[in-house]
Amino acid sequence: MADKKLETIHPMQSTLSENEDSFTALSTSALLARSAVPYSHRRVADNYVIIKKVYRFQAVQSRISNTELQLLKKYDFNTLEFSTVKQVNEELSYLKKWSTSANELLRKDADQIIQIRAKELKYIIASRYATVTNEIYNGYKALEKYFEEISKFSSPLC
Repeated sequence: MADKKLETIHPMQSTLSENEDSFTALSTSALLARSAVPYSHRRVADNYVIIKKVYRFQAVQSRISNTELQLLKKYDFNTLEFSTVKQVNEELSYLKKWSTSANELLRKDADQIIQIRAKELKYIIASRYATVTNEIYNGYKALEKYFEEISKFSSPLC
């Protein structure tokens, strides 16, 4: 048998990119932000960006409650500190669809989950990324990129 070198594909990297390319799964977050974004997502993103610019998350942010954790588990979502970029991008895609759903309960849950994600992101940044114990779990970067892309306050003119 001839030895064949198998190509390793990292799930965090786009299948269209080479190892040296800078286009990664984080770019997917930006692409998600380019399509139709629900008003509830923009509102949460604006709040996040304003707080980040003014206060820089110096105050200790609270962790999510057990009720919020149960809502995440209901939809089989990990907490943000244990989510990959790919997982967060998939979640954002679902949340965007669910936020415009005809099902009122699904809409309400999607809007609540995006608020929970913002709360988790604030906590991770306030704790100076101490809660992120493994470099694989960097889904917070995708969420932050998504918020910055959809917020009207993240432009350089503001």
